[in-house]
Amino acid sequence: MLPRFEYGDAVRVMRNVRNDGTYPGENTGALLVRRGSVGYVRDVGTFLQDQLIYTVHFLDADRVIGCREAELQAADDPWVPSAFEFRDKVTPTCRLAVSGDVIAEPGDEGEVLKVLREGDTGVSYHVRFPGHTLAVDERLLRAFGETGDE
Repeated sequence: MLPRFEYGDAVRVMRNVRNDGTYPGENTGALLVRRGSVGYVRDVGTFLQDQLIYTVHFLDADRVIGCREAELQAADDPWVPSAFEFRDKVTPTCRLAVSGDVIAEPGDEGEVLKVLREGDTGVSYHVRFPGHTLAVDERLLRAFGETGDE
């Protein structure tokens, strides 16, 4: 298990980082660093002997935070901002079907399971609708409850 990033490397966090209860002086759930923020690796360690944890200093927020490798990318890699993130509730803007079977319609609630940043092609998501998980382009989604679904 070799680290992808080294001491001093500039990295970008790919999702919002909230306090899981281990960051002193902030309430659990408080936003610590917004997705897309750039920081610098200060240390590399392990958690449960199978996960690399990077201590990252986010200068703009003046915070030092532990991040898993899967949450980081090199700061100079292309960054494609996303409208939604993991666990966000969404609804399709049109009917979604697979092989002619309707899976979800506007007003149906789905939950984002994964953000897929595809470089120049934009953002899509793995979205869980009751009984199905679909890969859905960002342009086909809006926030659930935005216009009174619920």
